[in-house]
Amino acid sequence: MREMVLGGVAVGIGATAFMDLAAWARKYFFATPAADYALVGRWILHMRHGRFIHRPISAMQPVRGESLTGWTAHYLIGIAFAFLLLAIFGMGWLDRPSILPALMVGIGSVAAPFLLMQPGMGLGLAARCAPKPNAARLRSLVTHGIFGFGLYVAGLLISVD
Repeated sequence: MREMVLGGVAVGIGATAFMDLAAWARKYFFATPAADYALVGRWILHMRHGRFIHRPISAMQPVRGESLTGWTAHYLIGIAFAFLLLAIFGMGWLDRPSILPALMVGIGSVAAPFLLMQPGMGLGLAARCAPKPNAARLRSLVTHGIFGFGLYVAGLLISVD
């Protein structure tokens, strides 16, 4: 159990950091918009007042601590998907990481923004109400594919003895 917890946390943090570095590079080299995790924090913090759906979240009043909340949630979600990877493919994956399971979980994780976060934040199901829905969908898919590759890279890094 201890190995699963430590492995899941390490892989989740590593994969999420890898995704963030890639997002920074995409923004710097290709002017690709980066996610604003403060808006995720705003969405989460407004939930305590019973407000779960916004049109759009950017129009809602900023909330103290939203940036920290959003970034913390971002990394906790990454850790949760790393645990999912280990739960589905077993602890043996940590000993010999392979790319296909990592990519399956990473790309599959795009369901979270498509079905939960984007609708809740006022962008509709799979960003259908975004100004450029197909561009938003493609960015999400690329980002989550990069996260999947990050799961693999983080697994490789922690499997080295």
